Amino acid sequence: MRASSYLIATVKETPADAEITSHQLMLRAGLTRKLASGLYTWLPLGLRVLHKVSQIIREEMDKSGALEVSMPVVQSADLWEESGRWDEMGPELLRFKDRHDRDFCLGPTHEEVITELVRNEYNSYKQLPANLYQIQTKFRDERRPRFGVMRAREFIMKDAYSFHASDESLEQTYQVMYQTYSAIFSRLGLDFRVVIADSGNIGGSTSHEFHVLADSGEDEIVFSSGGNYAANIELAEGELPPLNQSGEILKHEEIDTGEAHTIADVAALLEIDPHRMIKTLIVHGADDEGNPCDQLVALVLRGDQELNELKAEKLANVAAPFCFATDELIVKKLGCKPGCIGPYNLPFHVIADPSVEHLENFVCGANKPGAHFLNGNWGGDFKFDEIKDVRKVQDGDFSPDGKGTLAIRRGIEVGHIFQLGRKYSESMNAKVLDENGKAVVMTMGCYGIGVTRVVAACIEQNNDERGIMWPENIAPFLLVITLIDAHKSPAVMEFGELLLQQAESAGIETLLDDRDKKTSPGVKFADSELMGIPHRIVISPRTLADDVVEYKHRREAEKQLIKQDEVLTFLQTKIDSGKQDSI
Repeated sequence: MRASSYLIATVKETPADAEITSHQLMLRAGLTRKLASGLYTWLPLGLRVLHKVSQIIREEMDKSGALEVSMPVVQSADLWEESGRWDEMGPELLRFKDRHDRDFCLGPTHEEVITELVRNEYNSYKQLPANLYQIQTKFRDERRPRFGVMRAREFIMKDAYSFHASDESLEQTYQVMYQTYSAIFSRLGLDFRVVIADSGNIGGSTSHEFHVLADSGEDEIVFSSGGNYAANIELAEGELPPLNQSGEILKHEEIDTGEAHTIADVAALLEIDPHRMIKTLIVHGADDEGNPCDQLVALVLRGDQELNELKAEKLANVAAPFCFATDELIVKKLGCKPGCIGPYNLPFHVIADPSVEHLENFVCGANKPGAHFLNGNWGGDFKFDEIKDVRKVQDGDFSPDGKGTLAIRRGIEVGHIFQLGRKYSESMNAKVLDENGKAVVMTMGCYGIGVTRVVAACIEQNNDERGIMWPENIAPFLLVITLIDAHKSPAVMEFGELLLQQAESAGIETLLDDRDKKTSPGVKFADSELMGIPHRIVISPRTLADDVVEYKHRREAEKQLIKQDEVLTFLQTKIDSGKQDSI
């Protein structure tokens, strides 16, 4: 490929609205262009990367035994009404009517469509398990698209769905997909972690997220320093280091704390550490059928700990969605506002976090305005009804697997696998005949990869002050041949053309930078580094006179002089080595 006939769309200045590195570099390197909020055009250079990422995904999915299909982007409301999600989904689901006044949507995901396909095409357990996947455009009308393609409204996703006659079969396929995803992200050269995750509104029980470690990540992930434990911070568990306690149980007493209401203010007033205090949070409870109600629930944590709302929301007594009680409602029930509440004769259900279970002589609210208790101890009037983990883990907590401590890093979610169970197949009556001729509802798995997001995540991990540094497997071009003063020396152009032919014949994707004298050598070098092309050969009248060319790797500072008749062999060896390193 010749640069003179290619779209080199690099820009020097960082766009003002580009907040994170990948967004900045995708625009500056000429990979994408913004059309509207959350909508991007992929330029030739970016599309080459996108196709390579897709191909690696496709190869590993095919290897796993999954079958590729292609489903419509436009989906009928009838299917979504069958599953019950038409009314459940919020404004992220872009709905519209056709000319016949029938309701449709742009697919944000394809559970309904694939279930409709399978229920019509599969009728026997002998045809199962079945795992069908596609690489296709999705649309979610994000309230606040940001970070370029990282959180766009339109994006490309690989989604797969498996169908089974038994839960045991689902578990087997789930493990296969776990290994397949690990292989995909390893081949892409990404530093990633697999974490236990919440299934969210998609449904199901077991799920794992695949996170690329990056400071720009929107999620916090937790993993053990000495073991294999890893989880999204929303679900992570950890153990606090034991406190040094006297073992002497003191008699509690009520004291005036005036206007001090926060943990920090009370701790400062009493000159004590926050870990000696208890915070009591009042939230809405759930009725016997699990619906939110005005019945209140108290959540009790150590003063230096934070509440994990997702953990709390999953408790049987707590309303979902999670909701704190208003000050007005608390005053009506207790006669005081938050800031003076403690687990002292509370008239409703009290859930204590393990962080307070063995706490002695603690400080807590006295359920009176401006009053707290000193030397509270469990038993008698200080009581809880059950112990449940509701705290957000902290860096340095002991790992629950007993192997080291927990570290918290930011991550970009690039993949998510779910055991959906029968949520969709049951509501949509997707059944097969079992070995006894009985109709049974199929159980499902779901497995997604954000393909466009993977490209951005890769850039977040592979860049420097000069631009992108692509792993060999997904670089748009492996080699750039930079011609210097070709307008003065026909020999430079001649040898550049020869090397281009040789490299392409050897299967090396090559860009020949043959742009004319208006493009300076400095600009050519800067562009190749910005675009992240791994290998660069420089041909100039000076190097030709010495029967050599100049070689530089994008990740290396040093340059090398290579004899002209050895350059192709040298490149093949170098490139083969780089590809192996990225596998």
